[in-house]
Amino acid sequence: MVKIRLRRDGAKKAPYYKVVVADSRFPRDGRFIEEIGVYDPMKEPAVIKIDTDKYETWIKNGARPTDTVKKLFDKVSN
Repeated sequence: MVKIRLRRDGAKKAPYYKVVVADSRFPRDGRFIEEIGVYDPMKEPAVIKIDTDKYETWIKNGARPTDTVKKLFDKVSN
């Protein structure tokens, strides 16, 4: 199953996330298919950038977003 989820980058206690499309069998920070956005919760306000065209294309192809990614996408699309 293909999922749209967050991949953690950044230093200890300074997280920085990439929104990626990955096979659910791979580890959180492991191999992924495509990077479609970024999320930086350390900035004020938090930086959320998601390529909506790629996101919607992957949804149409059957990818399932995680709950967190759904919430982030709702903030971006409003």
